Amino acid sequence: MESPPQGRDNRAPTPEPIHSARIDRIAGSDARILSLIQQLVEISIEGLPLMYRRDREMFAHTRRRVSDTNIDLQGTSFRYSAIVLLGVQWLDEERQRRILGGESAAEFCSRLCGEIDESSNLGDLALTTWTAAALGIAETRSLAENLSRRVENEVGAFTVEVAWALSALTAAHAVAADAAHRTCARLLASLPGEFGVFPHQVDGKGEAFRSHVGCFADQVYPIQALSRYHKVFGDSRALDAANRCAEMICRLQGPRGEWWWHYDVRTGGVVEGYPVYSVHQDSMAPMALLDLAEAGGIDFAEPIRRGLVWLQDAPVAGNRLIDDANLVIWRKLGRREPKKLVRQLNAVTTSLNSGFRLPGIESIFPPVSIDWESRPYHLGWVLDSWLGRL
Repeated sequence: MESPPQGRDNRAPTPEPIHSARIDRIAGSDARILSLIQQLVEISIEGLPLMYRRDREMFAHTRRRVSDTNIDLQGTSFRYSAIVLLGVQWLDEERQRRILGGESAAEFCSRLCGEIDESSNLGDLALTTWTAAALGIAETRSLAENLSRRVENEVGAFTVEVAWALSALTAAHAVAADAAHRTCARLLASLPGEFGVFPHQVDGKGEAFRSHVGCFADQVYPIQALSRYHKVFGDSRALDAANRCAEMICRLQGPRGEWWWHYDVRTGGVVEGYPVYSVHQDSMAPMALLDLAEAGGIDFAEPIRRGLVWLQDAPVAGNRLIDDANLVIWRKLGRREPKKLVRQLNAVTTSLNSGFRLPGIESIFPPVSIDWESRPYHLGWVLDSWLGRL
């Protein structure tokens, strides 16, 4: 197994380790967990400037290792830039400007708002509206009106994007309460059965052999959105659905704290566990489950801690996903397989028989492969997960 490239330490001096109510809630008296979360936050603060493309005034799509000694920025991403803002908003203005190419979070957000139009996809519009509402940007009302029309007319909408829309409209509830109610009803109506597993698309569409599959993101973003909606509007149906989905992913959490990838909406079981994504372990699961607890739902602090420990203890032939030297958290641990073959095979076999798995998969395609890339939304969610609040 290759070793990650070694890089020069470009970090600015960190005055004091960052504390927050969320960090203290999960770490408690466990010094190891506390140190880990603070390390993740520090890497995010110092690593995000390395993902900003000054030539495009936007964050890159990915920071990828291209050789043993080089890590390059590739592409740009509008939605990842919006997610970064959701995390960076919790930092002081000096740190904001260092991360955002000299702009404050509000200034950067205003610029993003000016680039949204009718041709923008639902996810980009939802995330920009959410960010604008969180930062109190003047364009929030017009964005929320546009988002309301889009989410109601989007046929075959992806569950993740509808959940983002619900979080956005809830954040903008002063001007978008009715739209939030309608979006919540649509998200709740997408639950196909008793197991609390959200499908990949809210209208139940999708590829023939994958329509029964919902990924991890299809679970955590609805948990988050429904929790936030309940916090604002006091809707017990939303909280019940969020609790049920959270119970499912926590019940199925791996023995070492892994948050698995694909779930069966018909049975509430795991279709395929790998890859295990670092962003699921350190931010997306904590973010959703902490929002749930803070909205009055079930407290899943222990599964959050187990997920963090997996990230810290997940070496593969001596490598770790947390790369402090290069200020990066590598993307995932996956199987050694050609072109997502196991995912496709498991989707097909479980579509025919929900309990059937091809024998020998674990030994033929073992989970030993690290994906040497990192995306800025990951570091944005780390900041929002651990420094934010409802």
